[in-house]
Amino acid sequence: MGKKVLVIGGAGYIGSHTIRYLQERGVECIVFDNFSNGHKEFVNCSYVEGDILHIEHVRSVFKVHDISSVIHFAAFIEAGESVHEPEKYFVNNVSGTLNVLKVMREFGVKDLVFSSTAAVYGDCEDLVLSEDSEIGPINAYGKSKLMVEEILKEYVRAYGFNCTVLRYFNASGAGYDVGEWHSPETHLIPLVLFTALGLRESISIFGENYDTPDGTCVRDYVHVLDLAQAHHLALKHVNGFNVYNVGSERGYSVKEIIELCKKISGVNFKVIVSDRRKGDPARLVASSQKISNELGFKITYSIEDIISSAYKWHKRK
Repeated sequence: MGKKVLVIGGAGYIGSHTIRYLQERGVECIVFDNFSNGHKEFVNCSYVEGDILHIEHVRSVFKVHDISSVIHFAAFIEAGESVHEPEKYFVNNVSGTLNVLKVMREFGVKDLVFSSTAAVYGDCEDLVLSEDSEIGPINAYGKSKLMVEEILKEYVRAYGFNCTVLRYFNASGAGYDVGEWHSPETHLIPLVLFTALGLRESISIFGENYDTPDGTCVRDYVHVLDLAQAHHLALKHVNGFNVYNVGSERGYSVKEIIELCKKISGVNFKVIVSDRRKGDPARLVASSQKISNELGFKITYSIEDIISSAYKWHKRK
């Protein structure tokens, strides 16, 4: 068997899109996933079912397959939940990654692309966040990802690893035959579209007194296929330790997203204003200049493309 890219968490939303994108470009992949959040229906290549918290599960993949490099998506990602259950996030996201790194060392695999997050910036006051913006995560999810970033720096320094960290913003949209499917779903665009499709009675806005133009949180939404492009570029150019933001460089408020969903769906649905949630920064918008300049990354999908593709997928599902 030829060398393969091991995609940990490859049955998830972003992982499954990335695999299809890589396959179109001649990259052979194998998935490792415990299917706690991923879906076997999304996997279109060989897979091994296992958990990164069990190091023997991880070793089993490397023993059987000739792995050239690793893309690591597997993590718990719900910022709000992480405020109330921090141990869950530190154990899985940090300890699990240490197991992956240990096995990579054992088998001489040193190239890693790591899925990080804009949550490492916390409530940074920069209107557009660059990789040099102040770091200050305000929830355990962001803190767990930042811990792994620091660990990866040490693996590059001490063990000769090559690690590219992608800090991406709000992954959205749908491509190929897969889409966003979480249980429970907590992300804004699918929740709004569920409301448009009559699967929910209303959509809630959590706070409208933030320091933003319309008082609601502002986020940078990036199409999942643009994220797949970023992972492909990162994989091709992994060398030393590098961190890249991946976003659209344009922020949209919760109210703007709701209005766009109403326009694209043609449905006027009920909106409720609720209290703020803990752990929600007011604004997270990316500068993607570094990854554009160094790796050639380009945003190819608009916010309308994102919402339209997601709406079509959820209607079909």
